[in-house]
Amino acid sequence: MILLRNLRLEPDEELDKLRQKAAKKLRVPEIEITDCRPVKRSLDARKKNDIHYTCSAAVSLRHGEERALKNAGKDAAPWTPPIYEIPAVKTDERPVVVGFGPAGMFAALLLAKAGARPIVLERGQEAEKRAAAVEAFRAGGALNPESNVQFGEGGAGTFSDGKLNTGTHDRRMFWVLEQFAAHGAPESVVYDAKPHIGTDVLIGVVQNIRRDIIALGGELRFETRLDGLVTGNGALTGAKITHAGISETLPCRHLILAIGHSARDSFAWLHEMNIAMERKPFSMGVRIEHRQETIDRAQYGRPRGTLPPADYSLNVHLPDGTSAYTFCMCPGGQVFAAASEEGGVVTNGMSYSRRDGENANAALLVTLHTEDFPGEGVLAGMKWQREIEHAAYRYTDSYRAPAQLVGDFLRNQPSAGPGSVTPSYAPGVVWGDLRRVLPARIANVLQNAIPALGQKLRGFDDPDAVLTGPETRSSSPVRILRDETLQSSLRGLYPCGEGAGYAGGITSAAVDGLRCAEAVLKRLESEN
Repeated sequence: MILLRNLRLEPDEELDKLRQKAAKKLRVPEIEITDCRPVKRSLDARKKNDIHYTCSAAVSLRHGEERALKNAGKDAAPWTPPIYEIPAVKTDERPVVVGFGPAGMFAALLLAKAGARPIVLERGQEAEKRAAAVEAFRAGGALNPESNVQFGEGGAGTFSDGKLNTGTHDRRMFWVLEQFAAHGAPESVVYDAKPHIGTDVLIGVVQNIRRDIIALGGELRFETRLDGLVTGNGALTGAKITHAGISETLPCRHLILAIGHSARDSFAWLHEMNIAMERKPFSMGVRIEHRQETIDRAQYGRPRGTLPPADYSLNVHLPDGTSAYTFCMCPGGQVFAAASEEGGVVTNGMSYSRRDGENANAALLVTLHTEDFPGEGVLAGMKWQREIEHAAYRYTDSYRAPAQLVGDFLRNQPSAGPGSVTPSYAPGVVWGDLRRVLPARIANVLQNAIPALGQKLRGFDDPDAVLTGPETRSSSPVRILRDETLQSSLRGLYPCGEGAGYAGGITSAAVDGLRCAEAVLKRLESEN
């Protein structure tokens, strides 16, 4: 096959036009093309009067590929579709996967496809029940500490924007994207430069992956929490689990620990067991919310029309050495209630597949280093997160979130209500002063960063933009150490994904899940 780059599509042109454009670039009749599939599509909006898609396509010809390669020059190269080899193992021993977020899900999927029949433990509920619990909480109901935006089938990523931005060139990435598409995500996730599923679709995708794992001999146990580990001679021998108030020990020698970045009780007992861990830099801040049309005009120079809702990714390094950046930008999305502990307020962002909401939002985060953490010890960052979340709860006396207009924040005065941007956070906001909630270390950086970012994106510092906080769960505040075999200081325990400090998003977590599953399969094979 030929990989053909720099094929141009106008915003209103469909992908099937690629065949015609490929034929022209290769200087062959269109009938000579037997296959033409998109490999990459990205929107180029650098010139406001010339917005278009730039695409790459994999093309097969009936004959004459070598001559066609020369015709296309530097825009063409031989191409072989990436292949991910799934190993096969014969074993009666069943590895355990704890957590069914992206890392645990893809670890379990690979183990199941390899014939290892994994047992998956997930403290939260399956997607259907979990979605109902989340909606009830957003409507003002009680928080379920065991099943919420952080815990449950699909992990924290299920109730986010469903972005599959790669950020890595790992050979496993293409297989991850293919699996999402095979289980119900749009085919475009395989080739879009910024692939996106949406919460409404992702809920169905994770259920389809679950069904596939079960059909391959795996087992999923929901509402089952890991409470401890049993060890002998420096190795794992069992898992202490609780389901429906009943505790038991599940024998196991191979456990992939994909607990997510919010499993604070797990971090505590792992630390008590002297599992090697360290403090990890992470980020905290707020959600910033604009009208989507403001972002569209800033990025496109006009109303978007048939173009997709515009997004952005910004960062700034300030003269004093501090820095801030935007993360998890949700076009046409909502600011989401993401608490997992009683008495704490946490914000996140999400959007549905159509991204058709009035507002755009993104995390606006301050980079925090381990020396910034108040207090001592491995869990100091985790405790700092909790303190801020509890301060927000005390400020609003509820799970409503504290909010402030950008203009008021920059003038250091409390807000009394909204301007032109209506906040989307449910169960609602309490207007006031975010400095009553945020540490000075974070608030001071935001004070300087917002105007600087407004120089990079027109309207970012709009006085009517809404800051809602706190955003504390951008990544794990700890790293569970592992060696070259991906095992922790306890043999047989494989720390994995975001919670263990080795990923930062859905796809990187999924890739780390595959790496850990490969390591388990390699060990199982060596033992048989």
